[in-house]
Order: sequence, then structure tokens, then C-alpha cells
Amino acid sequence: MNFANIGLPGLILIVILALIIFGPKKLPEIGKAAGQTLREFKNSANNIMSEDDKKNEVKEENDQSKNDTVK
Repeated sequence: MNFANIGLPGLILIVILALIIFGPKKLPEIGKAAGQTLREFKNSANNIMSEDDKKNEVKEENDQSKNDTVK
């Protein structure tokens, strides 16, 4: 099941259900918390990716220097 293709009717249904369950006063707080959580998750994922990229660069440099010394 692909949640990226919910569409406008599905999104409207989710918003209506959220309003019924949480009420209009709590919904902005929940949205803010969800946004902060998503932002932290993305930042963590980006940090992990950049650390992996740095490790790969160092490994490539080491491999290249080993090949240069062997020649």
C-alpha cells in the first residue's frame, strides 16, 4: 500500500477525522509536534548520510594513495 498517493479526498478525510478526534484546539499543537519530529528525523537522516559520504571519501583517498604507492 502506497501512502504517497493518498489524494485530495483521502487527505480531507484524514483532516476531518483528526478534527473530530482531537478537536480544533489541540490540532495545531499536534501538527507542530509532528512537524518538529519530522524535521528532527530528516536532520538525523541527513547527518547519517553526510557521515557515510565522508567515510567513503576517506576510503577512496586511502585506496588511491595505496594504488599510487604500489606503482
